[in-house]
Amino acid sequence: MGKVRNILESKHDTLFTVGPEITVYRAIELMCQKNIAAIIVEEDGHLAGIFTERDYARKVVLKGRSSKATFIAELMTREPYTITLDDTIDDCMKIMTEKHIRHLPVIENNRTVGVISVGDIIRYMLEEQKMIIEHLENYITQ
Repeated sequence: MGKVRNILESKHDTLFTVGPEITVYRAIELMCQKNIAAIIVEEDGHLAGIFTERDYARKVVLKGRSSKATFIAELMTREPYTITLDDTIDDCMKIMTEKHIRHLPVIENNRTVGVISVGDIIRYMLEEQKMIIEHLENYITQ
């Protein structure tokens, strides 16, 4: 099973971060522009939290709050579960399953270097299976 670094190397995504002082509306707007479902909140260059579409649905929409009048700091998940580049894909799946979360910030040297989603894990696993099948087919036919 691969490691988190393998997923980040294949993603080639830029990490998008915001400060805690922006409004929920602006965060959702940025997430829509970047086609991402979660955004990292940083304060003084360090991880302060994570804000996801799920947070928006549960903490803004269902509670009747105004996204233009609410700051992301009020709703973000503080101290989110994190992983490192050397954690395994199995480690990520275990955390996501047990904690019912879909995104994990990746921390290296006290800095956020990426985000792994459940979709990233599924894509990685499918690609890994495809390579194994191709290898076995080549082995059998030779």
